[in-house]
Amino acid sequence: MELGISSFTYGWNITKNATNDLEVMDEIDLVQKTIDFNLHCLQIGDNLSLHQLTDERKIKLRSALKKHKIRFEIGAKGLTEANLAKYIQLAIFFKSPLLRFVIDDENYIPDFSKIISIIKNQLEDLKSNQITLGIENHDRFKSKELAHIIESIGDHAVGICLDSANSIGAYEQLETVVAYLAEYTVNLHLKDISIRRATHKMGFVVEGALAGQGSINIPWLIDMIRKKGNCKTAILEQWVPLKDGLSMTRAVEIQWAYEGIHYLKKIF
Repeated sequence: MELGISSFTYGWNITKNATNDLEVMDEIDLVQKTIDFNLHCLQIGDNLSLHQLTDERKIKLRSALKKHKIRFEIGAKGLTEANLAKYIQLAIFFKSPLLRFVIDDENYIPDFSKIISIIKNQLEDLKSNQITLGIENHDRFKSKELAHIIESIGDHAVGICLDSANSIGAYEQLETVVAYLAEYTVNLHLKDISIRRATHKMGFVVEGALAGQGSINIPWLIDMIRKKGNCKTAILEQWVPLKDGLSMTRAVEIQWAYEGIHYLKKIF
């Protein structure tokens, strides 16, 4: 597996603030971060939607990626027929070998038959362009259900983008997620979290943690996914808790990224 970063490594730094008085990172900044870390893999997801970039920005990004020999992976959400087709064309444009998709979107919650039908309709385009579609475990779906989708399609061009934290939203532990989905995993999102009882003892607090300092057994997870041999890349993502203001939160996020990559490089 090759280690990389993502637009979700810097979720707060990508986000525009209401008053627009703070600078935000763009796609070229992310390329530079990749270079600074001496990495060769960058994934851009739906928090920096590639289809909204101007042609000029897309061409500039593609040139920068080619110049620095960076593997580029793209991502989107809302697995409609039109959106999948649109992002396959973007994957072709950027020569992206991986297209990661979150199925649901706001006001769009397709059933299993629709999901499978949409993917099958685009399967030949994926295969002919050597693009692997990675479906991300994301909140609504149980791991067993995601495995059913992959098995129903039955082609190596479609697999799982396994996120280490998202399945909390489906009330599943990571061990269960790995048991069902490790063999189908083509991309790994390494996101650490902390789970602690609230100070009033009435419930738990779940929030992001610096990689290696939270509740996720990252070395175990990497080892389990590596054993299956199908996962090409592992991406650091972060859920940095909101600090005293957006400016401070962004600064912490940048520091966490530095420390997180340093920690992960030791494992890789």
